[in-house]
Amino acid sequence: MELGKRIRKRREELNISQDVLAKRLGYKSRSSINKIELGLNDITQSRIVAIAKALNTTPAYLMGWEDTPQIEEKTNSVDNTPIPYNPIIHKIPILGRVSAGLPLYAEEHIEGYTYTEHNGGAEYFALKVKGDSMNAALINDSSMIIVRRQPEVENGQIAVVRVGKDDATVKRFRKDGNIVQLIPQSYNPEHQMQIYDLNDTEIEIIGRVVECKVEF
Repeated sequence: MELGKRIRKRREELNISQDVLAKRLGYKSRSSINKIELGLNDITQSRIVAIAKALNTTPAYLMGWEDTPQIEEKTNSVDNTPIPYNPIIHKIPILGRVSAGLPLYAEEHIEGYTYTEHNGGAEYFALKVKGDSMNAALINDSSMIIVRRQPEVENGQIAVVRVGKDDATVKRFRKDGNIVQLIPQSYNPEHQMQIYDLNDTEIEIIGRVVECKVEF
């Protein structure tokens, strides 16, 4: 059975409409799901993994490498979608904000929990983005980003950074000697590069953005 037909078969087994599946995957309409099921759209490996998660099964089942869906219901506390069993998926907190003066995971900052496949022994958290200063990098207002907590990033990487005692901001980071540039990537011309001298301003890198849940 072809990939698209397996996706349709599994979706119908779960009594999930194309509209619902499209929403779970971040598509704006059911037409994208319809094209996938008809075999009209190529599907990347990462998208197959995402579809398998949304349908509470495995990529191997969708690819036709195994005949029985692997089902172990877990519920995402954010949107109540089922999460398939996967030993590398783990739960991380969703933070409404990252501010100074409180531990990163202070209870008043946690708005819920989600799941990520990123691991490798690192510490991760999710953050809801406010504003459009990074929308040209597909990080839109209300997007959810996954952040790997680390005190340093390479030049050009997108990071969550705290300036002085302010709440954290999400920008491209660049450092040259004692000069730090926080660079927006936006279609809004109001957002300008922020330049700081470490001799005058405390800059703390909280983590590197490794994933953004984007709607197309």
